[in-house]
Amino acid sequence: MVVYVGPGVELSLPLDRERETIWASQAQIAELFGVDRSRVTRHVNNVFRDEEVSQESNVRKAHIASADRPVAFYSLDVILAVGYRANSGRAIQFRRWASGVLKDYIVAGVAVNTKRLDDLGSIVRLLSRADNELVSGVADVLAGYIPGLQLLREYDDGHIATSAGAAPGWELTTEEARAVIKRVGAAFPQDKLFGHDPQGKLDGTIGAIYQGFAGHDIYPTVEDKAANLLYLVVKDHALADGNKRSAAALFITFLDRNGILHDGEGRPRISNNALAAITLMVALSDPSEKDLMVALITRMLSGTAR
Repeated sequence: MVVYVGPGVELSLPLDRERETIWASQAQIAELFGVDRSRVTRHVNNVFRDEEVSQESNVRKAHIASADRPVAFYSLDVILAVGYRANSGRAIQFRRWASGVLKDYIVAGVAVNTKRLDDLGSIVRLLSRADNELVSGVADVLAGYIPGLQLLREYDDGHIATSAGAAPGWELTTEEARAVIKRVGAAFPQDKLFGHDPQGKLDGTIGAIYQGFAGHDIYPTVEDKAANLLYLVVKDHALADGNKRSAAALFITFLDRNGILHDGEGRPRISNNALAAITLMVALSDPSEKDLMVALITRMLSGTAR
Protein backbone atom coordinates (compact mmCIF):
# COMPACT_ATOMS: atom_id res chain seq x y z
CA MET A 1 0.00 0.00 0.00
CA VAL A 2 1.04 3.60 -0.66
CA VAL A 3 0.10 5.87 2.22
CA TYR A 4 -0.27 9.60 1.68
CA VAL A 5 -0.88 11.84 4.70
CA GLY A 6 -1.62 15.52 4.11
CA PRO A 7 -3.64 18.33 5.65
CA GLY A 8 -7.03 16.82 6.41
CA VAL A 9 -6.50 13.67 4.39
CA GLU A 10 -4.98 10.22 4.80
CA LEU A 11 -5.36 7.70 2.01
CA SER A 12 -4.06 4.18 1.49
CA LEU A 13 -4.00 3.14 -2.15
CA PRO A 14 -3.19 -0.38 -3.38
CA LEU A 15 -0.14 -1.10 -5.49
CA ASP A 16 -0.36 -2.88 -8.81
CA ARG A 17 2.98 -4.67 -9.10
CA GLU A 18 2.33 -6.09 -12.55
CA ARG A 19 1.62 -2.69 -14.09
CA GLU A 20 3.91 -0.84 -11.67
CA THR A 21 1.41 1.83 -10.63
CA ILE A 22 -1.31 2.64 -8.11
CA TRP A 23 -5.04 3.00 -8.71
CA ALA A 24 -7.62 5.39 -7.27
CA SER A 25 -11.30 5.99 -7.91
CA GLN A 26 -12.73 9.41 -8.68
CA ALA A 27 -14.04 9.58 -5.11
CA GLN A 28 -10.55 8.90 -3.74
CA ILE A 29 -8.98 11.47 -6.08
CA ALA A 30 -11.58 14.02 -4.96
CA GLU A 31 -10.71 13.30 -1.32
CA LEU A 32 -6.99 13.43 -2.07
CA PHE A 33 -7.20 16.89 -3.61
CA GLY A 34 -10.10 18.23 -1.53
CA VAL A 35 -12.31 19.06 -4.52
CA ASP A 36 -15.82 18.16 -5.59
CA ARG A 37 -16.12 14.89 -7.48
CA SER A 38 -17.71 16.69 -10.44
CA ARG A 39 -14.47 18.65 -10.86
CA VAL A 40 -12.48 15.43 -10.85
CA THR A 41 -14.79 14.01 -13.53
CA ARG A 42 -14.28 17.11 -15.66
CA HIS A 43 -10.49 17.06 -15.22
CA VAL A 44 -10.29 13.34 -16.03
CA ASN A 45 -12.35 13.84 -19.19
CA ASN A 46 -10.11 16.74 -20.25
CA VAL A 47 -6.95 14.73 -19.60
CA PHE A 48 -8.18 12.03 -21.97
CA ARG A 49 -9.61 14.51 -24.47
CA ASP A 50 -6.27 16.33 -24.70
CA GLU A 51 -4.49 12.95 -25.06
CA GLU A 52 -2.26 13.87 -22.13
CA VAL A 53 -2.64 10.29 -20.90
CA SER A 54 -3.82 7.20 -22.76
CA GLN A 55 -7.27 6.19 -21.56
CA GLU A 56 -6.95 2.58 -22.68
CA SER A 57 -3.99 1.68 -20.47
CA ASN A 58 -4.72 3.98 -17.52
CA VAL A 59 -8.28 3.05 -16.56
CA ARG A 60 -9.56 -0.22 -15.15
CA LYS A 61 -12.91 -1.21 -13.64
CA ALA A 62 -13.42 -3.26 -10.50
CA HIS A 63 -16.34 -4.42 -8.39
CA ILE A 64 -16.49 -3.04 -4.86
CA ALA A 65 -18.91 -4.01 -2.12
CA SER A 66 -20.61 -0.61 -1.80
CA ALA A 67 -21.38 -0.18 -5.51
CA ASP A 68 -24.04 -1.76 -7.71
CA ARG A 69 -21.87 -1.66 -10.81
CA PRO A 70 -18.14 -1.68 -11.61
CA VAL A 71 -16.21 1.38 -10.48
CA ALA A 72 -13.55 3.03 -12.65
CA PHE A 73 -10.08 3.31 -11.14
CA TYR A 74 -7.32 5.52 -12.56
CA SER A 75 -3.55 5.06 -12.65
CA LEU A 76 -0.90 7.25 -11.05
CA ASP A 77 -0.37 9.12 -14.33
CA VAL A 78 -4.02 10.18 -14.33
CA ILE A 79 -3.91 11.10 -10.63
CA LEU A 80 -0.91 13.36 -11.21
CA ALA A 81 -2.47 14.92 -14.32
CA VAL A 82 -5.64 15.74 -12.37
CA GLY A 83 -3.51 17.10 -9.53
CA TYR A 84 -1.86 19.60 -11.85
CA ARG A 85 -5.26 20.74 -13.11
CA ALA A 86 -6.92 20.97 -9.70
CA ASN A 87 -6.37 24.42 -8.27
CA SER A 88 -6.58 23.46 -4.60
CA GLY A 89 -4.35 23.60 -1.56
CA ARG A 90 -4.35 19.82 -1.23
CA ALA A 91 -3.32 19.38 -4.86
CA ILE A 92 -0.38 21.72 -4.31
CA GLN A 93 0.52 19.85 -1.11
CA PHE A 94 0.37 16.50 -2.88
CA ARG A 95 2.65 17.70 -5.69
CA ARG A 96 5.12 19.02 -3.12
CA TRP A 97 5.01 15.70 -1.28
CA ALA A 98 5.65 13.71 -4.46
CA SER A 99 8.49 16.01 -5.53
CA GLY A 100 9.96 15.90 -2.03
CA VAL A 101 10.02 12.12 -1.97
CA LEU A 102 11.91 12.08 -5.26
CA LYS A 103 14.35 14.79 -4.20
CA ASP A 104 15.13 12.88 -1.00
CA TYR A 105 15.72 9.78 -3.11
CA ILE A 106 18.07 11.48 -5.54
CA VAL A 107 20.22 13.17 -2.91
CA ALA A 108 20.38 10.41 -0.31
CA GLY A 109 20.54 7.55 -2.78
CA VAL A 110 17.69 5.72 -1.06
CA ALA A 111 14.01 6.53 -0.97
CA VAL A 112 12.36 7.57 2.25
CA ASN A 113 10.29 4.53 1.46
CA THR A 114 12.10 2.48 -1.17
CA LYS A 115 9.11 0.26 -1.87
CA ARG A 116 6.94 3.31 -2.49
CA LEU A 117 9.25 4.63 -5.22
CA ASP A 118 9.79 1.19 -6.72
CA ASP A 119 6.08 0.56 -7.05
CA LEU A 120 5.10 4.05 -8.16
CA GLY A 121 7.69 4.30 -10.91
CA SER A 122 6.47 2.96 -14.24
CA ILE A 123 10.09 2.68 -15.43
CA VAL A 124 11.94 1.51 -12.32
CA ARG A 125 12.56 -1.93 -13.84
CA LEU A 126 13.08 -0.75 -17.43
CA LEU A 127 16.86 -0.84 -17.43
CA SER A 128 16.92 -4.20 -15.64
CA ARG A 129 15.50 -5.63 -18.87
CA ALA A 130 18.36 -4.20 -20.93
CA ASP A 131 20.97 -6.44 -22.52
CA ASN A 132 23.84 -4.32 -21.20
CA GLU A 133 24.78 -5.81 -17.82
CA LEU A 134 26.68 -2.71 -16.81
CA VAL A 135 23.45 -0.76 -17.10
CA SER A 136 20.98 -3.30 -15.77
CA GLY A 137 23.07 -4.68 -12.92
CA VAL A 138 24.48 -1.56 -11.30
CA ALA A 139 22.48 -0.12 -8.40
CA ASP A 140 24.93 2.60 -7.36
CA VAL A 141 23.16 5.47 -5.73
CA LEU A 142 23.36 9.02 -6.96
CA ALA A 143 25.07 10.08 -3.75
CA GLY A 144 28.24 8.70 -5.29
CA TYR A 145 28.03 11.44 -7.90
CA ILE A 146 27.62 14.25 -5.40
CA PRO A 147 30.49 15.67 -3.34
CA GLY A 148 28.85 16.24 0.03
CA LEU A 149 25.42 17.84 -0.18
CA GLN A 150 26.37 20.67 -2.52
CA LEU A 151 23.89 19.60 -5.18
CA LEU A 152 21.06 19.60 -2.65
CA ARG A 153 21.96 23.13 -1.58
CA GLU A 154 22.06 24.30 -5.20
CA TYR A 155 18.72 22.61 -5.87
CA ASP A 156 17.11 24.37 -2.90
CA ASP A 157 18.59 27.69 -4.05
CA GLY A 158 17.04 27.15 -7.48
CA HIS A 159 20.36 27.28 -9.29
CA ILE A 160 22.57 24.39 -10.33
CA ALA A 161 25.93 25.12 -11.91
CA THR A 162 27.03 22.92 -14.79
CA SER A 163 30.44 22.23 -16.28
CA ALA A 164 31.73 21.88 -19.81
CA GLY A 165 30.68 18.68 -21.55
CA ALA A 166 31.64 16.38 -24.41
CA ALA A 167 31.12 17.21 -28.07
CA PRO A 168 28.51 14.93 -29.70
CA GLY A 169 29.76 12.45 -32.28
CA TRP A 170 26.53 10.56 -33.02
CA GLU A 171 23.21 12.04 -34.12
CA LEU A 172 19.88 10.57 -33.11
CA THR A 173 17.36 10.41 -35.96
CA THR A 174 13.61 9.99 -35.66
CA GLU A 175 13.86 6.58 -37.34
CA GLU A 176 16.44 5.37 -34.82
CA ALA A 177 14.37 6.77 -31.97
CA ARG A 178 11.32 4.85 -33.17
CA ALA A 179 13.42 1.67 -33.37
CA VAL A 180 14.54 2.10 -29.75
CA ILE A 181 10.97 2.75 -28.60
CA LYS A 182 9.75 -0.30 -30.50
CA ARG A 183 12.29 -2.51 -28.72
CA VAL A 184 11.20 -1.16 -25.35
CA GLY A 185 7.54 -1.62 -26.24
CA ALA A 186 8.15 -5.30 -26.92
CA ALA A 187 8.70 -5.71 -23.16
CA PHE A 188 5.21 -4.33 -22.48
CA PRO A 189 2.89 -6.24 -24.86
CA GLN A 190 -0.13 -5.45 -22.68
CA ASP A 191 0.26 -1.72 -23.39
CA LYS A 192 -1.33 -1.63 -26.83
CA LEU A 193 -0.71 2.09 -27.42
CA PHE A 194 2.90 2.07 -26.24
CA GLY A 195 5.05 4.21 -28.50
CA HIS A 196 2.23 5.27 -30.83
CA ASP A 197 2.83 8.72 -32.27
CA PRO A 198 -0.50 9.56 -33.95
CA GLN A 199 0.27 13.25 -34.46
CA GLY A 200 3.89 12.86 -35.54
CA LYS A 201 5.19 14.88 -32.58
CA LEU A 202 8.29 12.75 -32.05
CA ASP A 203 10.02 14.25 -35.09
CA GLY A 204 9.73 17.73 -33.60
CA THR A 205 10.89 16.52 -30.19
CA ILE A 206 14.03 14.93 -31.64
CA GLY A 207 14.66 17.95 -33.85
CA ALA A 208 14.47 20.28 -30.86
CA ILE A 209 17.75 19.03 -29.38
CA TYR A 210 19.53 19.91 -32.64
CA GLN A 211 18.27 23.50 -32.86
CA GLY A 212 20.75 26.17 -33.85
CA PHE A 213 20.97 29.94 -33.77
CA ALA A 214 23.40 32.18 -35.64
CA GLY A 215 25.37 29.15 -36.74
CA HIS A 216 25.74 27.65 -33.26
CA ASP A 217 24.03 24.73 -31.51
CA ILE A 218 21.65 25.81 -28.77
CA TYR A 219 22.57 22.58 -26.97
CA PRO A 220 26.24 22.09 -27.89
CA THR A 221 27.30 19.15 -25.70
CA VAL A 222 26.24 15.52 -25.38
CA GLU A 223 25.14 16.23 -21.81
CA ASP A 224 23.01 19.21 -22.91
CA LYS A 225 21.34 17.25 -25.68
CA ALA A 226 20.78 14.15 -23.54
CA ALA A 227 19.25 16.16 -20.69
CA ASN A 228 16.90 18.02 -23.01
CA LEU A 229 16.02 14.80 -24.82
CA LEU A 230 14.93 13.16 -21.56
CA TYR A 231 12.99 16.24 -20.48
CA LEU A 232 11.22 16.83 -23.81
CA VAL A 233 10.15 13.23 -24.40
CA VAL A 234 8.64 13.09 -20.91
CA LYS A 235 6.96 16.51 -20.95
CA ASP A 236 5.88 16.91 -24.59
CA HIS A 237 3.71 13.77 -24.46
CA ALA A 238 4.49 12.97 -28.09
CA LEU A 239 3.47 9.34 -27.59
CA ALA A 240 0.03 7.99 -26.76
CA ASP A 241 1.56 5.87 -23.99
CA GLY A 242 5.01 5.08 -22.60
CA ASN A 243 6.57 8.56 -22.67
CA LYS A 244 8.60 8.10 -19.47
CA ARG A 245 9.86 4.63 -20.34
CA SER A 246 10.70 5.73 -23.89
CA ALA A 247 12.46 8.85 -22.60
CA ALA A 248 14.66 6.79 -20.28
CA ALA A 249 15.57 4.33 -23.04
CA LEU A 250 16.38 7.09 -25.55
CA PHE A 251 18.44 8.90 -22.91
CA ILE A 252 20.58 5.82 -22.21
CA THR A 253 20.93 5.03 -25.93
CA PHE A 254 22.04 8.59 -26.69
CA LEU A 255 24.68 8.52 -23.96
CA ASP A 256 25.92 5.10 -25.04
CA ARG A 257 26.20 5.92 -28.75
CA ASN A 258 28.06 9.13 -27.91
CA GLY A 259 30.50 7.26 -25.67
CA ILE A 260 29.72 8.83 -22.29
CA LEU A 261 27.37 6.30 -20.71
CA HIS A 262 30.30 5.13 -18.55
CA ASP A 263 33.11 7.05 -16.91
CA GLY A 264 36.82 6.39 -17.35
CA GLU A 265 36.67 3.46 -14.93
CA GLY A 266 33.76 1.78 -16.69
CA ARG A 267 31.10 2.79 -14.16
CA PRO A 268 27.72 4.07 -15.37
CA ARG A 269 27.44 7.82 -14.97
CA ILE A 270 23.84 7.43 -13.85
CA SER A 271 22.43 4.38 -12.07
CA ASN A 272 19.20 2.54 -12.73
CA ASN A 273 17.53 3.90 -9.60
CA ALA A 274 18.78 7.45 -10.15
CA LEU A 275 17.44 7.44 -13.72
CA ALA A 276 14.05 6.22 -12.52
CA ALA A 277 13.95 8.95 -9.88
CA ILE A 278 14.99 11.82 -12.15
CA THR A 279 12.55 10.71 -14.87
CA LEU A 280 9.68 10.74 -12.39
CA MET A 281 10.85 14.06 -10.99
CA VAL A 282 10.76 15.57 -14.49
CA ALA A 283 7.23 14.23 -14.92
CA LEU A 284 6.17 15.87 -11.64
CA SER A 285 7.92 19.18 -12.28
CA ASP A 286 6.21 22.40 -13.24
CA PRO A 287 7.01 23.73 -16.75
CA SER A 288 8.58 26.80 -15.13
CA GLU A 289 11.20 24.48 -13.60
CA LYS A 290 12.50 23.20 -16.94
CA ASP A 291 15.90 24.92 -16.72
CA LEU A 292 16.40 23.59 -13.20
CA MET A 293 15.51 20.03 -14.19
CA VAL A 294 17.77 20.09 -17.27
CA ALA A 295 20.63 21.54 -15.21
CA LEU A 296 20.17 18.83 -12.58
CA ILE A 297 20.38 16.07 -15.20
CA THR A 298 23.41 17.68 -16.84
CA ARG A 299 25.16 18.02 -13.48
CA MET A 300 24.47 14.38 -12.67
CA LEU A 301 26.14 13.35 -15.93
CA SER A 302 29.18 15.59 -15.69
CA GLY A 303 29.77 15.74 -11.93
CA THR A 304 32.04 12.72 -11.62
CA ALA A 305 33.81 12.82 -14.94
CA ARG A 306 35.43 16.21 -14.52
